[in-house]
Amino acid sequence: MFNFFKFLFSPIIAILDFITKYFKTIVFLTIIYFFVFSSSDELTNTSNLANLQKIELSGPILDVNKVLENIDKAKKDNNIKGVMLVVDSPGGAVAPSIEVAYAIKELKQIKPVVVYASGVIASGSYYASIWADKIIANPGSIVGSIGVIMQGVNAEELMEKIGISTQTVKAGKFKESGTPSRKWTDFEEKQLQSVIDDTYNMFITDVANARNLDVKNHTLFADAKIFTSKQAKEVGLVDEVATISFAQDELVKLSNIQNPIWKKEDKFEKFMDNLVTETISKVSMNLISGLKAY
Repeated sequence: MFNFFKFLFSPIIAILDFITKYFKTIVFLTIIYFFVFSSSDELTNTSNLANLQKIELSGPILDVNKVLENIDKAKKDNNIKGVMLVVDSPGGAVAPSIEVAYAIKELKQIKPVVVYASGVIASGSYYASIWADKIIANPGSIVGSIGVIMQGVNAEELMEKIGISTQTVKAGKFKESGTPSRKWTDFEEKQLQSVIDDTYNMFITDVANARNLDVKNHTLFADAKIFTSKQAKEVGLVDEVATISFAQDELVKLSNIQNPIWKKEDKFEKFMDNLVTETISKVSMNLISGLKAY
């Protein structure tokens, strides 16, 4: 019984542990930032001169508000002539991945966008990147995993052992689809599969349109396969296999800039963004560990 409730509340425990562990560090670094880094004539001048901007998409794709905000700012900033989206993400939820994809598509209509895959560009993070002018992958990157998955636990036997049962009042035949308290029925599984299939068809259709591929050959470039950068180029998922300096040069060419100046990131904002990403990753991994343990 104790282990069950420990598993149930593990996400909350993980967040509290993280805050407790790093609270003093956060406060200390915040003070350092405001006293040392925030004097900002230099940052302001650089910002005024900057004509290129990097935007990072890293970690699990769950909350993309900051990424969308950065894309929107870059779109509206007339001084910024080109944008590089630096990606290192295993993917994530469908909806936020699509939000980023179409934000990039809109940005591309105004100024060139180059995606640089610095590590993993897979599943939702690949979806987010498809409409860029060019996708350039680090030689060691993992690319692809164009597929859709839905998973859930069946805790029926565990609940029986510890004496817990569910009570349900519902309206709608499918309202309990995906429940963890029992095995899914055939009609529930069939309906959930239809959702997955429809989402997959949307995914491969968008990839095919964005990358000029034949959707009929989706088993070659999709089917949830993962590729090395070299393999991904062979099937048309990336344009070049190279380092970030090459990607930067490509963006400079596309932007027709003689004197490239990259916009500097706000150090405090980057620190906080990384902190949030690390927290989300920690909670996600804690959940995964809990599922494996039970």
